[in-house]
Amino acid sequence: MAKTESLRNRAPTIVVIGAGMTGLLAAIRFKEEGYQHVYVFEKASTLGGTWRENTYPGVACDIPSHMYTYSFAPNPEWNNLFARGDEIQSYLMNVARSRGVLESIRFNEGVSSCVLQSGKWHVTTTKGLEVQADFVMNCTGILHHPAFPDIPGLDDFKGKKFHTAQWDHSYDLKGKKVGIIGTGSTAAQVIPELAKAVNHLTVFQRTPQWIMHLPNKVFTEGIKSHFRKSPFSLNAIRSIETWNISNLLTKAVIGRPVQKAILNLSCKANLRLQIKDKTLRKKLTPNYAVGCKRIIVNATFYPAIQRENVLLETEGIERFVEDGIQTKDGNVHKLDCVVLSTGFHAKNYMRPTQVFGRNGLDINDAWKDKVRTYRSVCLPEFPNNFLMLGPNSPIGNFSVIAISEVQINYVAKLIARWCTGEFDLIEPRQDAVEEFTRYMKKGMKNTAWTGGCQSWYLDQEGDPILWPYTWQEWEKQMSTPDFSHFNMQKIPATAAKKVQAKQVA
Repeated sequence: MAKTESLRNRAPTIVVIGAGMTGLLAAIRFKEEGYQHVYVFEKASTLGGTWRENTYPGVACDIPSHMYTYSFAPNPEWNNLFARGDEIQSYLMNVARSRGVLESIRFNEGVSSCVLQSGKWHVTTTKGLEVQADFVMNCTGILHHPAFPDIPGLDDFKGKKFHTAQWDHSYDLKGKKVGIIGTGSTAAQVIPELAKAVNHLTVFQRTPQWIMHLPNKVFTEGIKSHFRKSPFSLNAIRSIETWNISNLLTKAVIGRPVQKAILNLSCKANLRLQIKDKTLRKKLTPNYAVGCKRIIVNATFYPAIQRENVLLETEGIERFVEDGIQTKDGNVHKLDCVVLSTGFHAKNYMRPTQVFGRNGLDINDAWKDKVRTYRSVCLPEFPNNFLMLGPNSPIGNFSVIAISEVQINYVAKLIARWCTGEFDLIEPRQDAVEEFTRYMKKGMKNTAWTGGCQSWYLDQEGDPILWPYTWQEWEKQMSTPDFSHFNMQKIPATAAKKVQAKQVA
């Protein structure tokens, strides 16, 4: 990671909220920049974010493993094409240790509030610590607040129930009758594992999914040994994986005709070839465009759903009852345990942290109707406060590590200009925010995400929150900030002195 060049005459105090993949990246980058006053707050007892929270059977990344690594920390030790969750967690821990940032993370300490006063962010933690920061980095991720189904009688069920992100490993599934609600990416991974462990599994499907068949290839010890000895080969496989995703899958979901046709053919042929029973195949056939929901990359779900001890239930759920789930046809499925694979509140971002920007503006009021950002990262009315993986930054089935590296480079260039004393506060101009919003809407019209489905990709206005252009365009537009799109403010010296006096006190 190259250090941002700047003629520095002051050093920033930076608060990083979260020590998942993105927060760890920020900590490493700012350490390499030589910044001495960087606080990393993590609400949990260890780092890892998504890979700490999700420990369900079968958990794995759906991005090729060598692509799902930091560019500066290649890993020859991956065991599979799609790395298991525990492997990713270990990788992140090893990177934190090797880069010397693990000891700087304050674990079991979240951030309760961020308030802009006199040109500084006054940050208060859950342990009562107060920090006056020049910049705040919200590295809180998008998949960390479990969503629970709004189904009547949820608390009436007397059996065991838990969300996939809160897996109860103490519960013995052997010999049990288990129900799972949901058939998304997580469910597609956990259902095959459940089917092998339980007496009977009922899969409650609201909406079928398109699945791309790609087996989880094993990397032998010989392959790993070759990667250890050949950095060129290790870099080559990463480049190949990135090329495949960016030029085939990503371009397919943003509407490029050739790639779209290939993806359609691949998913539909997979369904036809894997599911021989016509009745079951009909139940598993989506009525929306391929790619409208996140494409599931999986080779085990279709075989699992055809096992004798697995039932696919497509009748809607009426309610929970004491001994199971009643569907809309009146049938009661008696169950010992219910697994909720019902996703996350992906658009909570840094909330429930209280954030107050210019003139005391509450982030909840600013985002009441729609989350508006500039370049996904910068927040109008909340200067020097950056949102990693904000709306329109996730790119269709792409590595969020690569996305975050582009974003952190962008933010580092903004902070570097602050270090020269050019400004104290920076925020996007309102017209730049509006132009970015129009640009996003324009690009959405040909994408798969407007293909007639309901998904976590859509905001409250029904607009997809993804990037509707190519990965190459993303890199180009995020390479250098256009400072004409920002308002830059200097804080009077008297106000700055008051803040410094308070900090010393």
